[in-house]
Amino acid sequence: MYREHYGLVRLPFEMTPDPAFLYLGDAHREGLATLVYAVRARKGFVLLTGEVGTGKTTLLHALLSQLDHDTLSAFIFNPRLEPLDFFRVLFDEYGIEQDCNTKAEYLLALNHFLIERLERGLSTLLIIDEAQNLSPEMLEEVRLLSNLETPRSKLLQIMLVGQPELGEVLARPELRQLRQRISMRHDLRPFRPEETHAYIEERLRLAGYTGKGVFKKAAVKAIHELSDGIPRVVNNLCDGAMLLGFARDAQSLGADVVREVGRDLGLEPGASEPAPAPAPEQEAAPQTERKRRRLFGLLRAKPARGI
Repeated sequence: MYREHYGLVRLPFEMTPDPAFLYLGDAHREGLATLVYAVRARKGFVLLTGEVGTGKTTLLHALLSQLDHDTLSAFIFNPRLEPLDFFRVLFDEYGIEQDCNTKAEYLLALNHFLIERLERGLSTLLIIDEAQNLSPEMLEEVRLLSNLETPRSKLLQIMLVGQPELGEVLARPELRQLRQRISMRHDLRPFRPEETHAYIEERLRLAGYTGKGVFKKAAVKAIHELSDGIPRVVNNLCDGAMLLGFARDAQSLGADVVREVGRDLGLEPGASEPAPAPAPEQEAAPQTERKRRRLFGLLRAKPARGI
């Protein structure tokens, strides 16, 4: 909607984990290096944690793009499965075409498949996203998969990825066997202020922006403060601010625009507090409704632009 207004080739702050927009802050660069090393060195169990929106899924896609063709990966993004359903999804991901009816049959077939790959010098990776949602039963199944090994090498590299609660889950006494098998771990922290600035500038550059600057220094500072350096929230704020700037025919955006978007998103302190009830004789629409009508009125008044 605002692409031509800012001279962009594509939208810079989409929510999808597009590898073309990958930006590696220090924590992300360290995390990617850790994951790549863990897979190539066949370290077995690896743990990646991070707050919601810090870029874990984006980092995983970056990892997969760096692995060679000798590494076969399975990406399980819905861990709320019963054991047999988990194995069915796993076999489908690996392309194992063998009918199995019991867990024992699945394990035997998987072990045979992995040994064949190892003998050919090939690696096999299992990534389980949102792993904090795994049931104790499924965590035990994952632990048992780590028993698939030879005297010299792990047959399967397992990567557990999840929110910080995953660390709390693994800290339970009954999961100490699983916890002891984790050879490497990395916690993905949010951006620092200078990383937030670099992230915004890099995404604008990759989207084709060549102007003098969309966001003023005060605006970038406000974005970092409101987002706490979480990339997903940074994207929301930037996208909303650029849309509002387009509606107001502004090329450069200040902190006031960012904070207005932040209030709409409930990020400003006190933004979620209910507004005082209007007097009975007042019939005006609530503030948010007036803002919405004003914004769309401005959009309708503009000539059609490319999306």
